[in-house]
Amino acid sequence: MMNYSSGEPPTPPDADRTPAVQARGLTVVRGPRTVLRSLDFTVPRGQITGLLGPSGCGKSTLMRAIVGTQAKVTGTLDVLGRPAGHPALRTRIGYVTQAPSVYADLTVRQNLDYFAAILDPGRPAADRRHDDVTRAIADVDLTSHADALAGNLSGGQRNRVSLAVALLGAPELLVLDEPTVGLDPVLRRDLWNLFDDIAASRGATLLVSSHVMDEAERCHRLLLMREGEILADDTPDALRARTGSDTVEAAFLHLVDEATRSAREKETTR
Repeated sequence: MMNYSSGEPPTPPDADRTPAVQARGLTVVRGPRTVLRSLDFTVPRGQITGLLGPSGCGKSTLMRAIVGTQAKVTGTLDVLGRPAGHPALRTRIGYVTQAPSVYADLTVRQNLDYFAAILDPGRPAADRRHDDVTRAIADVDLTSHADALAGNLSGGQRNRVSLAVALLGAPELLVLDEPTVGLDPVLRRDLWNLFDDIAASRGATLLVSSHVMDEAERCHRLLLMREGEILADDTPDALRARTGSDTVEAAFLHLVDEATRSAREKETTR
């Protein structure tokens, strides 16, 4: 995999393009509970945006809304210039859920051949294997396991097969729901190296959720979430400067404490 190189976020070829994702008043209500509370945010193109927050704060619900699989969404949500869920977006977005989405009785290569055929049914299988499939398997460092049954792989390896499926066809937007969960530190580092390469050299946009705060330092921009709300939408450097913190984790905790104090003050004035 490519080595990670830190520094300024890549500049998309066309800086005047609309954001990859733009939300205004985005709300999701599930039963008696409001899961997402009138969110306003943008995800710039060609960069890695981290979606950070504790488990249960609404990250997965937000990602499902972006890829068009979440019910009862209100407000405005545009993705790559189209309303979320538009049929034209299906081949332009790669989505990796928390649970591996692969067939246990197929090999790694067979899984990718199958999904490549769905994405591009008119293309000969031999071409798919030579191009997209081989590249995607190499991207996630599974070339030596290409002919192994997915059911015989470790949990982390199955997660990487799911990521390889999402990389088929070079999608413009990758939505990755906690892709590094269960991986050892070396594999986590290698995947983040890959994410950086995808944004820098391929011009793709990545939205990566995590509850591991040290991964926030690898992102170009951050959306910090808590209890269905966006606490901050900014760069890591700006968040540290704004809160006077040394790390993004400390900045996040500062913002949480600030929001808690504000909520208590509102309660006492009622």
